[in-house]
Amino acid sequence: YAEALIVVFKSPRPAAMVLERSQDFGRTWRPYKYFAANCSATFGLEDDVARRGAACTSRYSSPFPCTGGEVIYRALSPPFAAEDPYSAAAQEQLKITNLRVRLLKRQACPCRAEGRPPPPPQLLHFAIYDFIVKGSCFCNGHADHCVPVAGFRPVKAAGVFHVVHGKCMCKHNTAGAHCQQCAPLYNDQPWQAADGKTGAPRECQSCKCNGHADTCHFDMDAWLASGNRSGGVCDNCQHNTEGQHCQRCKPGFYRDLRRPFSAPDACKLFQGEEGTKAVHCFSYKQNGSSQQHVWVSCPLCPCGRLWGQHLLCSLWFHPSAAPGVKREPCRDPRGRLIASFPSHSADVDWHHEVPPFQPVLNDSEPAWGWEDEQGFSALRHSGKCECKEQVLGNPKAFCGMKYTYVIKTKILSAHDKGSHAEVNVKIKKVLKSTKLKILRGKRTLYPESWTNRGCTCPILNPGLEYLVAGHEDVRTGRLVVNMKSFVQQWKSALGRKVLEILKRDC
Repeated sequence: YAEALIVVFKSPRPAAMVLERSQDFGRTWRPYKYFAANCSATFGLEDDVARRGAACTSRYSSPFPCTGGEVIYRALSPPFAAEDPYSAAAQEQLKITNLRVRLLKRQACPCRAEGRPPPPPQLLHFAIYDFIVKGSCFCNGHADHCVPVAGFRPVKAAGVFHVVHGKCMCKHNTAGAHCQQCAPLYNDQPWQAADGKTGAPRECQSCKCNGHADTCHFDMDAWLASGNRSGGVCDNCQHNTEGQHCQRCKPGFYRDLRRPFSAPDACKLFQGEEGTKAVHCFSYKQNGSSQQHVWVSCPLCPCGRLWGQHLLCSLWFHPSAAPGVKREPCRDPRGRLIASFPSHSADVDWHHEVPPFQPVLNDSEPAWGWEDEQGFSALRHSGKCECKEQVLGNPKAFCGMKYTYVIKTKILSAHDKGSHAEVNVKIKKVLKSTKLKILRGKRTLYPESWTNRGCTCPILNPGLEYLVAGHEDVRTGRLVVNMKSFVQQWKSALGRKVLEILKRDC
């Protein structure tokens, strides 16, 4: 960034000169400022003495003083003053690769002995004491200092190194000589220069690659499809994973739930383990026809829809098994009973109770658009976990729980992150908020019970509205839902009653 130019002349200052700049290493040049004793006569331009912000000035073209006269240019003087030095307009004005001064017209010093003729034009000359350019390295607001570029050779003048180094020491997850791009694994949002007006760093955001990629790139289609929330696409997924976020195992590999999904060995080649029962799994289209067939081992259950450690294998077994064929209960790797299977297909209404199932069967981070009958656990199917519904009783007991937040919320979707679950909700009303700053709009809840109990309590069915009272995880700032939380389907009367308790008793 060129911020100012100061030229101190030993000879009289020029009667006319032009300061020019290049932004492409001298291939093209554009004027910064015109200097002349008479702007209109010399350049046909207005004088900024008469009109503020004009391209020419007569301020620095007088022959007085005959020596030591200065010519000064400030890059952000009107009309180029900028509140944000990193804005596109400021960059256009400040960013340079070369400066050039064209000395166009000499003038003699008028202070000469009386009767002595002026020197002939060929003897007039320009002499300069100092040529000072003040500036800084251009880093888009993402660095505090710069270092020499490769191959730089310092030139020492008067015992001091006069140089602005050209390689920024980037912060805010940015990279490049001028911090002009995001670092390799931080392309989840478009790169932006820092906000020089507010001081906001506008950091690059990391891609969600689950530990299975070293780089990612920004994709505008993904960004628009997400509602301008996430546009990162992971590059070259490793460890037998695939997908935009390396969020699922490749075909022929299954998710080992004994390992966190970020582990390199989370996706294992299916080979059929000794002592396991191979079962035939498949997915449905809307009309109920078979879409995909996969052989898997029952104890590992990679064919089922995942909800934490709770695998719903029983929902996806082929219904055409011969009547009377016994199907063994599926168990997870820790030996827990997951689901029991009906003795024949007539026990299950496959066309109505089972939702459409996507072709990818081992996705570790599915985003579900559930039907009303599907909760976070298979609570309407055999093998379910019993969840005791809470009742709003003694107001003192409710207040004694010291809930951090009380909200009216609509359940939108959920994501199985492997190590935890995330529930996307839309907060429609905030009844209580203490230390937390909770606003209406989209937010994430974090249910704990699926890791502690093997199922998800309290029940939160997508598409429905609930009154949720819970606590904040002080370490992470997350809104937690657990067995201590108060969760009931929203009713206006319930909302009024809770609001009255909060105002009167809590």
